[in-house]
Amino acid sequence: MENILEVHQLKKSFYKNKRAFAAVDGIDFRMKRGECLGLMGESGCGKSTVARMITRLVKPDSGQILLEGEEIGQLRRTLYQKVQMIFQMPRESFDPRHTLGDGIMESMRSQGMGKRQAKERMHRLLEMTGLEETYGSRYPHEVSGGQCQRAAIARALAVDPKILVCDEATSALDVTVQAQIMELLDHLKQEKNLTLLFICHDLALVQAFCDRVLVMEQGKIVESGTPDEVIRNPRQAYTRLLIESAF
Repeated sequence: MENILEVHQLKKSFYKNKRAFAAVDGIDFRMKRGECLGLMGESGCGKSTVARMITRLVKPDSGQILLEGEEIGQLRRTLYQKVQMIFQMPRESFDPRHTLGDGIMESMRSQGMGKRQAKERMHRLLEMTGLEETYGSRYPHEVSGGQCQRAAIARALAVDPKILVCDEATSALDVTVQAQIMELLDHLKQEKNLTLLFICHDLALVQAFCDRVLVMEQGKIVESGTPDEVIRNPRQAYTRLLIESAF
């Protein structure tokens, strides 16, 4: 499989009390088209900063992010047609003044799609993600967390992206709903040949869902391999501690 995303020597620092600390410190990795890559580590290790740099919500200090061989900084608006992000708190990712349907249709309308066509497509996307079309007229506060996350996935799919970045997309959901969302993501991955960057602290989910996994510690990638390789034969003490705490 060809590489769809390449990250080279990516760095990002933030300032606290006038002192800089490296959130991401010179990482390198590649993603194959159609694979699910897990990115795990404890809170504050830099996982979400990586996600936000890939989606250009945060600008890197240095390094390269190549999407299909092109630097993402040069893609501008077309980046958001190729890479979409699903957030941990789905309600906060929707405008509370607008319905879920309005949120899903927004990107279609901004690309020039007519209102009737966008509404029909919005209904199809809701159906695809396991929601009845009536959910399009509901507001974020009127649905459950799992239903809102399904709507968020529908919104992400509206532009037919090639990559979904899932930043702790199931961690705010209860176990039953979490399993349903994972089943939905797996189905969509197979059906649409989506590439997924799956950021998660739950080792059991990573093991069940991901093709490969990267372990981050203090802004660096310290371990990589298949989930089974990393779990059964961890090379780093940090990874062993993560595994012991998970099981």
